Amino acid sequence: MKKITVMTLLVLAATLTGAAQKFAFVDSEYIRNNIPAFTAAQQQLDKLSQGWEKEVADGYAQVEQLYKDYQAEVVILSPDQKKKREEAIIAREKEVKDLQNRYFGMEGELYKKREELVKPIQDEILKAIKEISVEGSYAVIFDTSAGSNILFANPRYDLSDQVLQKLGYKN
Repeated sequence: MKKITVMTLLVLAATLTGAAQKFAFVDSEYIRNNIPAFTAAQQQLDKLSQGWEKEVADGYAQVEQLYKDYQAEVVILSPDQKKKREEAIIAREKEVKDLQNRYFGMEGELYKKREELVKPIQDEILKAIKEISVEGSYAVIFDTSAGSNILFANPRYDLSDQVLQKLGYKN
């Protein structure tokens, strides 16, 4: 009986030792900030976004002004004039909402531009991480930049610089 217990423990210990997995982490924000093409793409997106935000804000300001003008003149307008003005205000507001959706919606211009400029860089980063994972036999590589619940990570296991080296941005 004692031999069986000892043998079982040895087999279990050997199995657990063989199944030990390596873990590491990267800081994707640090990686992206050290890639000039990503920084340039982000600046371009920010500039486009600011211009579009101003255009939409100006449109809403115009709607607000139309409404204020309508409120000031409502007492002297005929029922037909009231209806036409209300319809004009509603139509203009709809135009501005459509414009906002065209720029910032789920499939809007900003989304498409981000896909065009940023996605290839992110795909490159992910490919490098996967290659490092295979080369280093890592079971899991975490990302510490995404507000994850990693409370502590030993810098010794940070592969961020290794990813940048693989991408050709660090020596």
